[in-house]
Amino acid sequence: MKKLLPVFVLFLSFSFASFAQSSFYIPLNVKKSYESGVRNYDGTPGKKYWQNSAHYIITAEINPATRILRGREEIVYKNNSPDELKKLVFRLYPDYYKKGAPRDDQINPKALTDGVKIYSLVINGDTVDFSAEAKSYRRQGTNLFVFLKNPLPPNSTSVVEAEWSFEIPKYSKQRMGAYDSTSFFVAYWYPQIAVYDDIDGWDVYNYGGTVEFYNDFNNYNVEISVPEGFLVWATGELQNADELLKPKYLRRLEEAMQSDSVVRIVTLKDYEKEKPTVDDDYNTWIFEAKNVTDFTFGTSNHYLWDMGSVVVDEKTGRRVTVDAAYKSDSEEFAKVAKMGLKTVAFLSKELPGVPFPYPKITIFNGGGGMESPMMVNEGASSSYTGQFFVTSHEITHTYFPFYMGINERKYAWMDEGWATMLPIELQAKEGKFNPLEMNAAGFSLFAGSETELPMIIPSVFLFGRTYRSASYGRPGLAYYYLMQTMGKENFKKALKEYIRRWHGKHPLPYDFFFTFNDVAGENLDWFFEPWFCERGYPDVSIDKVEFSEDSVNIVVRKDGLLPVPIDLILTFENGSKKEIYKTPVVWKNGNEKLELKIKTSSPPIKVELSTKFIPDVDKSHNLWEAKN
Repeated sequence: MKKLLPVFVLFLSFSFASFAQSSFYIPLNVKKSYESGVRNYDGTPGKKYWQNSAHYIITAEINPATRILRGREEIVYKNNSPDELKKLVFRLYPDYYKKGAPRDDQINPKALTDGVKIYSLVINGDTVDFSAEAKSYRRQGTNLFVFLKNPLPPNSTSVVEAEWSFEIPKYSKQRMGAYDSTSFFVAYWYPQIAVYDDIDGWDVYNYGGTVEFYNDFNNYNVEISVPEGFLVWATGELQNADELLKPKYLRRLEEAMQSDSVVRIVTLKDYEKEKPTVDDDYNTWIFEAKNVTDFTFGTSNHYLWDMGSVVVDEKTGRRVTVDAAYKSDSEEFAKVAKMGLKTVAFLSKELPGVPFPYPKITIFNGGGGMESPMMVNEGASSSYTGQFFVTSHEITHTYFPFYMGINERKYAWMDEGWATMLPIELQAKEGKFNPLEMNAAGFSLFAGSETELPMIIPSVFLFGRTYRSASYGRPGLAYYYLMQTMGKENFKKALKEYIRRWHGKHPLPYDFFFTFNDVAGENLDWFFEPWFCERGYPDVSIDKVEFSEDSVNIVVRKDGLLPVPIDLILTFENGSKKEIYKTPVVWKNGNEKLELKIKTSSPPIKVELSTKFIPDVDKSHNLWEAKN
């Protein structure tokens, strides 16, 4: 036996390595990260894992009459990479509105501006020359490339100072803008250093309005000056409430931070009597946020303000505050703070079952539905169901992409898919609407078409319905069926481990796949590859129905590539029904037929494959009926 032991150990080692590396095709730029020890094939960050970060110190002032925001910032940027950086890449997102800028969709001609006006940019004491003949920079789309006089060595720090201004959009509000003459949601507003990572180096994808964002984890100290009477809600925690709010409103704020119920901090009647802020021409609101991927804020001089809080961690008693800022005529918004409390509690205790990672979340009554760290910008809905759906979806983004640092430009399904799937049970219960049904129906209509492409294709190359399907519907279904396949508890165990390993970092799709395989202790590639990496569609059919004296034998055929659940409904002559549900695990071994033997004292008159919550591109062979 002793002589055989080394061979046995070698076999085990080989088997584990083969299992850990999986069968996925991995692009060369991604593979180098695993082979160099930055990432591991078992789904863990490698010993050589690194990422860059920064500390932003920003002062900004808004003139509501002109919609001009003017700001100054100091950025202390840390190059934690092993590379010498010969340039810095800045995002100038307001250049989306610049005349001639590349965009995915048309905007109102009245929305065109001069983009970001940079008054000064100094890097490590060197002033950047922006003259027409200068070769030290290139401005392209929403990116600014600055070529450094003195390259930034590995493991070193650079100090950047900038002064700039831009016009807050009014006519075409792409995820932010002026929602009336004195109400603004401000996002993507300050010169921001792009991500430099282990996969692509600098992230230089232009922002054209469709794909979203990819940011480092940074610290922020931000001062926002607004006229007297304006309230400000922002990423991070307010540092000087006692200097800004009149005593009555300060007391309500302090009460709300410890209250399980919603407190009306500022009401319509309050505005009719007085301004809630102290009497100064301009007030400066000071916020601090640590280890977050972005900073946004909203401001208004007439929005109502509600707040409550909820315990997210029973062990420590830690509370998270949820507040809503909204117009008085947005009726459903009066319920949003409570919706938010229910969502935060669900996410913390049910799915994913990880205590809400930040101290607060604010839902601002702007337009559409857009997430940012500790902030949500959403429009008013005409129904409770609609308002609950968008509120719960956007709050779920706190985990993905913010806590997890997802690259949404390349892998939108790694955040939008989770935000679609995780709150499904809550939305069905509280919102009286199960989006699984809508997703199944929508995917059935689009799946298998020429323009339906695999999710693994970088999102920046997808547009229109192709982008929506690959980012929301298909991954939302895939995650939900993965939970059914693994069993809820095992699924939660894998999901929580994935979050534990990668929060505050930048996970790739393969880090997700490998982590789930590792935690599950089995190879789930049979599920991952068709759903996330291959072209294919869902399609199952009833192949055969036969009877014996005490049973019915049913054969279900898998005609499509995607492994989906089976939901069989048998109807009997007396009107009774019997339902048989099988998770996608029945297709694990690659078989294309499922044979079921069902005990019954009488034969069914109808056998149907239900597609209410399961996508199917061809329903013409989903029904069998007994012949008279």
